[in-house]
Amino acid sequence: MKRAEYEKIRYQAKDLTAKANIAVRDEEWESYEVADYGLGDFYSVGLGIIVYVNTDRVCTKELVLFPNQHSPEHRHPPIGGGDGKEETFRCRYGTCYLFVEGDPTETVSCQPPDLCGPWCTVWHQITLNPGDQYTLMPNVLHWFQAGPEGCVVSEFSTHSDDGSDVFTNPNIRRIPVIEG
Repeated sequence: MKRAEYEKIRYQAKDLTAKANIAVRDEEWESYEVADYGLGDFYSVGLGIIVYVNTDRVCTKELVLFPNQHSPEHRHPPIGGGDGKEETFRCRYGTCYLFVEGDPTETVSCQPPDLCGPWCTVWHQITLNPGDQYTLMPNVLHWFQAGPEGCVVSEFSTHSDDGSDVFTNPNIRRIPVIEG
């Protein structure tokens, strides 16, 4: 991803967090992460992340998704003798469609983009609107997608090691590469 595109995305993310009435300090924006998953189509498959704190025990983040943007199916496996990451999603703005293991939902509210569709294997839909939350236990397959207005989701979790996430799609590169 080019630096100019990264900066444009960060500016657009500021607009969404403002709509969610979330105050983000300038230094937090400096560490804003644009995860394009290495697939080359950020607005279809991507995620913006603001990390407030990530200690050995706890982590707090804002997840910013643009309209209909998809975050690919993955799980948080046990690492270093621990259980893996437990995380709670709390929707702050827009609608977040979260898909988890369980009985498939008969009629789902969204479809993943073609880049990820073949690698979406869990179809139990949890719809999160502002104020709704859901807790994912460690090592549970999940994926999520924003509604047509985009969404901002606060994540509260145990320690986060995003580089250890296991994606169903073998083409995913979790850590972004920003060029010039």
